[in-house]
Amino acid sequence: MKSNQILFLIFTIALSCSSKVENQQSQMPLNASRDTVPVAVSASKIADDEKFTIDYLMGKFDPAKHSSFVKIAPPYADNSERYLRKDAYEAFKKMYAAALKDSVELVIISATRNFQAQKGIWEAKWTGARLVNDADISKTIPDPRQRALKILEYSSMPGSSRHHWGTDIDLNDLSDFHFQSGEGKKVYDWLRAHAQEYGYCQPYSKKGDKRPNGYNEEKWHWSYMPISKKLTKLAKSELKDTMIQGFKGSETAKSIGIVKKYVLGINQECL
Repeated sequence: MKSNQILFLIFTIALSCSSKVENQQSQMPLNASRDTVPVAVSASKIADDEKFTIDYLMGKFDPAKHSSFVKIAPPYADNSERYLRKDAYEAFKKMYAAALKDSVELVIISATRNFQAQKGIWEAKWTGARLVNDADISKTIPDPRQRALKILEYSSMPGSSRHHWGTDIDLNDLSDFHFQSGEGKKVYDWLRAHAQEYGYCQPYSKKGDKRPNGYNEEKWHWSYMPISKKLTKLAKSELKDTMIQGFKGSETAKSIGIVKKYVLGINQECL
């Protein structure tokens, strides 16, 4: 074979390979990346692979030692000791970046709290070590049921908190007043408009006909639905008021109806 024929053959083969590559690339979505997995798909796979238990649901584990959890890094949280599920965290980072482009800064000020952490909060309020509305309710509300209901306006009984799940976060401020105007309102309005794009929902919306029971409205509390919906379903089928025990005031759980009114008393958009 002559040299010019060899060169022509090499050129033909190279051109054919190039055309195949270009054809394959043209069939990919314009914004596709081989390393990119959509948030919902990634979260669903993790949730399907993981077997959730009642102990998990009730926060009876250490998030620092759990394989599904990761420590939240700066600048996403107000300190370096907060933990979140990996899937919820990845979705939040995408939401954080999108909000920042609109000049909205989201800061996680509370994330995963296991049973023991929630017990500390609850019992501090129960005993008066931590004031509730500037009052020592161990003295001002001696009746156990009424005292529990007062704490339940904003704080969960240990074993019944969504913060056990690693899906729920508190953002920026814990005051409703903060989100009524100015920068706080801007943050809340952005979340209401865009959080669902990243899998997040406000579980404690304004109380009314559609949500008559449960905690007061919390504009700062947002839940990662691809996972928390599965855990809400588990709570509905398996969690009982009689399981809510192991802390001061737990004897009131059954008469109050903690599971039905508080664990399941959430914004219908989040179900």
